[in-house]
Amino acid sequence: MMGAQGLEQATRLAILNANYIMERLRPYYLILYRGVHGRVAHECIIDIRPIKEQTGISEEDIAKRLMDYGFHAPTMSFPVAGTLMVEPTESESLAELDRFCEAMIAIREEIKQIELGHWSITDNPLVNAPHTLIDLAQDKWSHPYSRTQACFPSSHVKANKYWPTVNRVDNVYGDRNLICSCPDVEHYLK
Repeated sequence: MMGAQGLEQATRLAILNANYIMERLRPYYLILYRGVHGRVAHECIIDIRPIKEQTGISEEDIAKRLMDYGFHAPTMSFPVAGTLMVEPTESESLAELDRFCEAMIAIREEIKQIELGHWSITDNPLVNAPHTLIDLAQDKWSHPYSRTQACFPSSHVKANKYWPTVNRVDNVYGDRNLICSCPDVEHYLK
């Protein structure tokens, strides 16, 4: 439907977008698989392993925290364990690319608070992410960071908040213990 020219243009834009993200984030994160000219292809792979070794913050913690910033998590641990793979498509606007990069930079600053000892590894916005509306509305708040830091970490989400419905779940438990909420098979046989 795009034709050869349209497909070539879409490919160029996807590669340009991935390299834009790489350039914006490489002062803050280690980027894997850069070619001989320092460029990436259509995906930017962010290596979280050094951060995890130093602070205990994992790729999952960052992915869950991105939800508080209004983003769906990128691919985790593929093709390399301990990484985030960001694949911006040709249709992403510069404003959206910048918003994502600003969220990742802000998350790196949050990680710095752990590195400096201002937040503990067991109680910080990353390991407690995502934050729900119930978290915001509860009477008691016992975390060393504010509710605003938890739920509204950027100006964009103050105006356009997406609320996750649940806090973090145990992914490994869920993968190993599938709980189906579907009706019984007999329901469909009636």
